[in-house]
Amino acid sequence: MAKILALNATMPAVGTNIEDVRAALARIEPRSRADVPDTRKAAVAAVFRDAGQSADLLFIRRAAHPRDPWSGHMAFPGGRIDETDASPLAAAIREAREELSLDLERDAVLMGRLSEARTHLRPGGVPRSVVPFAFELRTQPELVPNGEVEEALWVPLTFLADRANRRAMTWIRDGIPLPMPCYRWEGRVIWGLTLRFIDELLGALDPR
Repeated sequence: MAKILALNATMPAVGTNIEDVRAALARIEPRSRADVPDTRKAAVAAVFRDAGQSADLLFIRRAAHPRDPWSGHMAFPGGRIDETDASPLAAAIREAREELSLDLERDAVLMGRLSEARTHLRPGGVPRSVVPFAFELRTQPELVPNGEVEEALWVPLTFLADRANRRAMTWIRDGIPLPMPCYRWEGRVIWGLTLRFIDELLGALDPR
């Protein structure tokens, strides 16, 4: 059964409230990948909500599926850009609606973008890059995960901004073990492209 979870964390020195997030996104000059056509891209929505002293960030854990290259991973809501999508932004909005019944056009405002990133999928696989958009939730809609999502959870930005919470994991690629940075929370691992997007935001929150 899909679950909705809320997490708690201590406050780090860096500011992590919703105003800090808005200011950080305004400082980011997101990079794009003109060498990747939209038909080979995915789009995701980094959704923040105001939780007082700290903003919360929405994650999903993808359901296990043999055709999903990110099966079982922690991620932001999102997916591949369809031919019917007018833009990567439209795809991110559509995917949030499909995966969580979350209407970002009605219940949120677009705050900005993070840098598009190439995927680690093998050549010939799709998508080849992911375009992340940041939204601020303005209401408290019920999140209803569909069959593609095992659970949805809100993680305080304080937890992610605290470097003491960084851990390491081993990723096996072509039989070669590679050490990778990650966050761990009660068996859930946040790493890879999702962590790359988080790190860009954290760098803008604390330019030091």
